[in-house]
Amino acid sequence: MTDTPENTSSGPRLSSKAEAARAERMARQSAALRANLRRRKEQARTRQDSTDSATPTSSEPGAQNRHPTGEDKTCP
Repeated sequence: MTDTPENTSSGPRLSSKAEAARAERMARQSAALRANLRRRKEQARTRQDSTDSATPTSSEPGAQNRHPTGEDKTCP
């Protein structure tokens, strides 16, 4: 994907119909990119929330020996 200025004099001139189609494509692409960004941010927040809730606090007895899944990290 390349970033080019909207009105370049070096490219071919587009008809009004082609320009309208191009504008619609750009609008759809912009909307899709915004939706994708929202989705990725929500996934990151969810991952962060689940990591925060799975990590034991240091005030819990034996918390430093516990794995985030709740299993004891010490050998049997």
